[in-house]
Amino acid sequence: MSESSTRLNVFKTYKLYVGGKFPRSESGRVYEVTDPKGKWLANAPLSSRKDARDAVVAARKAFGGWSGATAYNRGQVLYRVAEMLEGRREQFVREVAEAEGLSKSKAGAVVDAAIDRWVWYAGWTDKIGQVVGGANPVAGPFFNLSTPEPTGVVAVVAPQESSFLGLVSVIAPVIATGNTAVVIASEKAPLPALSLGEVLATSDLPGGVVNILSGKASEMGPHLAAHMDVNAIDLAGADAALAQELEIAAADNLKRVLRPQPVDDWAADPGTRRMTAFLETKTVWHPTGSLGASGSSY
Repeated sequence: MSESSTRLNVFKTYKLYVGGKFPRSESGRVYEVTDPKGKWLANAPLSSRKDARDAVVAARKAFGGWSGATAYNRGQVLYRVAEMLEGRREQFVREVAEAEGLSKSKAGAVVDAAIDRWVWYAGWTDKIGQVVGGANPVAGPFFNLSTPEPTGVVAVVAPQESSFLGLVSVIAPVIATGNTAVVIASEKAPLPALSLGEVLATSDLPGGVVNILSGKASEMGPHLAAHMDVNAIDLAGADAALAQELEIAAADNLKRVLRPQPVDDWAADPGTRRMTAFLETKTVWHPTGSLGASGSSY
């Protein structure tokens, strides 16, 4: 190649993240992603209902191993995600700046907050059980113990605005508590979400624990909400009309539904709300005294 020749840029091919792998949409469809000023950034896969079904299958397959891992181990994995994201900070600063129309310094603050958010939830994995569970006082010769358990497969409509920090803020609490997730990324700004799949794949997170789809929530959302193997749905990024439609569809198999808030400040202290939203409480009775010596339980 002569010194005067111009080198062609190698554009990134964005793919879905399903079952720990990076497929294109089975439909072969893509759509143009632009920055807030209309400048073309990339073509993103336009996921189909078949892609959503594949993601649910992957999430269900991963649920047993992930929910059965110790809380301490899940915390280590989430911390490892933060480590990997820290190592690719500059890439995400650039992608977030382009996707959300932010200056480099503001995008850097968003990425730093997202990294910190992973660390924050990593610290909660082995503590949330003590906060929401424990021994209950009962009248009679019994121990009565309540312990939280993950709900199962959670479909997540990621926030449209503040997309990257909001994305992390809805994924991390779902998997911190032992659930698996099928995530519909922001339609307007999906590229940082698809790149996050690369971070998850190179961390210690088992394939299928998080599955990331790009495209139209209005197309995939109703299918996921009505899917009989999806146990809960987070409507964080759904507008009022779509949220109502998905909540009605979710009622057919009694899904847990986390409704969108009028205003979600993703930079604020997240509290425990998003973790407890996708936990079930199991209560065990066990006799004490002479009855307890037999080892029977209820």
